Amino acid sequence: MRSRSTIEFIGLWEKLCNPDFKPLEFERFKNEAGSNYFVLSPQRWIETTNAKGIISKSGRYGGTYAHKDIAFEFASWISSEFKLYLIVEFQRLKADENTRLKLEWNLQRTLAKVNYHIHTDAIKENLIPTELTGQQINFIYASEADMLNMALFGKTAKQWRETNPEAEGNIRDSATIEQLVVLSNMESINSVLIHRGILQSERLQQLNKIAITQMKSLVSNKQVKQISAEKKIKKNFI
Repeated sequence: MRSRSTIEFIGLWEKLCNPDFKPLEFERFKNEAGSNYFVLSPQRWIETTNAKGIISKSGRYGGTYAHKDIAFEFASWISSEFKLYLIVEFQRLKADENTRLKLEWNLQRTLAKVNYHIHTDAIKENLIPTELTGQQINFIYASEADMLNMALFGKTAKQWRETNPEAEGNIRDSATIEQLVVLSNMESINSVLIHRGILQSERLQQLNKIAITQMKSLVSNKQVKQISAEKKIKKNFI
């Protein structure tokens, strides 16, 4: 507790986690830390700064306890072996987390692909006469796919490619998790609408409204936000 680096660390923790922390008293301790006359006990630190990260009790069953953030720092300072174990464990946990995120991402991609097959089967059964050529069949598939693109992204695959000539993949490869979820739902809904014989122009209007409603809901969903954020920043971890 006499070390300036210790005072700075536990003071920073309190600033971040304790709204009742007294920063002026902390600054006084920090300025005095390291001098020969400076002595600071956990009890004095707690009473003077209103700290919450450390708890110290006297008596037979007393002792000094710290929040795990602070305890890890103390343990790392005391033992190089513990610090190394902590680093290795952190990397293992991040690797596991990235694996789970990758599985969740792939699950959404797989779900979209499965629904795409359901979608194309519905097109084949209801929109493609047997007399059509292969080229005509592909055109209808592309037309339906671009209808979904228009309903969700506001542009066709060709229009997206023209505005993103340097991008890898296609418009759906660049989709967010929220967009993939909505796209998967729209493919299923469109299959039902096709079976009902609803015209493409009417389906486009309905699907666009559905896309707007679902995207608003997903964008405000905390869990989806967390998955999206973690997916974006996971590449920054060493």
